[in-house]
Amino acid sequence: MNKVGILFSRMRKEEKLIFEEAQKMGVDLIRVDSRNLIMNGENHYDFNILLDREISHTRSLYTLQMLESVGVKTVNSHRVATICGDKVSTTVALNQAGVPTLQVKVAFSRESALEAIETMGYPVVLKPVIGSWGRLLAKINDRDSAEAILEHKAYLPSGYHSVFYIQEYVEKPGRDIRAFCIDGKTVCAIYRSSDHWITNTARGARAENCPLTPELINLCEQTVQAIGGGILAVDIMETKDGLVINEVNHKMEFRNSIDISGVNIPALILEYTLKMDRLS
Repeated sequence: MNKVGILFSRMRKEEKLIFEEAQKMGVDLIRVDSRNLIMNGENHYDFNILLDREISHTRSLYTLQMLESVGVKTVNSHRVATICGDKVSTTVALNQAGVPTLQVKVAFSRESALEAIETMGYPVVLKPVIGSWGRLLAKINDRDSAEAILEHKAYLPSGYHSVFYIQEYVEKPGRDIRAFCIDGKTVCAIYRSSDHWITNTARGARAENCPLTPELINLCEQTVQAIGGGILAVDIMETKDGLVINEVNHKMEFRNSIDISGVNIPALILEYTLKMDRLS
């Protein structure tokens, strides 16, 4: 039986689905609970490859780095996790590859952030450089709002909140697109619709199937190459100038996308992981 480690600390619906598929496929998933994990720079693991499903970005990065250093292959890789887990790194990778994405400015003080916002013009979106599920986003409509939010963020304890990631605000048709890319292929996509400007399904957005057009597939392929491959969810916005990348997620949730798309995403995740194990 194939043995695959799976890193997690919370058993969500997605992890349960992966375990169900593993049982059907005859894959022995070895639980690696990050809360109990002790690493010492030696390879004493009963698996050759690890599937990362840890929700803590910090725990995930250190675990991937330590395991890769002793010859354990990881999905996704430490490099991909580093790029996707930090919005500045994602922006840099996309810009360097010439992938169409939203305009971004980065600043490190309230004064410079305010100047950047006013240069871009209201409204703008202020995002944490590390974070997901649409949390701690702020749409800033005017100078009063900008001053209040920037001051609040400056006094938050984490140093990451003193990195001001400012993104242009795009009027979208009440929805965005999330495309699932595995092993370099776009396997399916969904529309995420909401009356709110934040269209994450974690925040209550409605999901429906999105056709895979040549434009969408081509943009996803460019994005995957820029990030470094693996198992990715690409968040895309429809603008008057065409499709543009918003964010890239490397440990996506998919519970709401399987039935809608008709694609067995957890099975594809396991198949890709086994393929990478054979290639290692």
